[in-house]
Amino acid sequence: MLSPLFKRPAKSIATSTLFGLLVILVVMSLASSSWGASKEKDEETLKNAATVFQQVVTGDNVPADLLAKSRCILVLPNVKKFGFGVGGSGGRGALSCRKGEKFEGKWSAPAMYSIGGASVGAQVGGSSTDFVMLVMDDKGVEAILKDKTKVGSDASATAGPSSASATSTDVGGSDLLTYARSKGLFAGVSLDGATLHQDGDANQRLYGKAISASEIVRGKDVKPPAGGQELVTLLDSKVPKLKQ
Repeated sequence: MLSPLFKRPAKSIATSTLFGLLVILVVMSLASSSWGASKEKDEETLKNAATVFQQVVTGDNVPADLLAKSRCILVLPNVKKFGFGVGGSGGRGALSCRKGEKFEGKWSAPAMYSIGGASVGAQVGGSSTDFVMLVMDDKGVEAILKDKTKVGSDASATAGPSSASATSTDVGGSDLLTYARSKGLFAGVSLDGATLHQDGDANQRLYGKAISASEIVRGKDVKPPAGGQELVTLLDSKVPKLKQ
């Protein structure tokens, strides 16, 4: 017979077991962005990214001066938040950069990315959130084109200002400016601690070969997949030319 010291109430055991299962489910969800993945779903993510960006520029949610000075733009639609007392989130989206050594050309074909990290879910309420990230300088471009980037560590990040009159002098030279849509409006949000990954599997499905994000956005002859054409067209038509 067990000593009373080792006895645990059935309710406590059940609660611990349930909590453990929920933790496992959260971890599996965060790690399984590729589960059920397909080219059709990749194309859908690209189309959703275009829809989100259309709403950004239509509603003047992000200051035009900051868009004009951005070198790359990352759009992450429908990032899911996971709770269960643990916190965390995960989602996918697309990155496009201005072409040319000085980023003065048209916008590139999109490269697929994923995002995860406890801070993403902790900073923004709601179960699904759209994110937009502006990459403002060469350091930010170099950081985000790595296989794995930790926001706030590999590149400095600031919650982007939403005032229409805001300029780059208002953000203190940050490498990245981050926005999120909550309750219909985009506003600056802290994403420090979130991790961005190149989604190599999705990029291979979309482009028919193993290809890095850098090769996609810096390549001269890489054409966007069908689902990504709308996003590139929007960027070319709605984002002002680069202001140095």
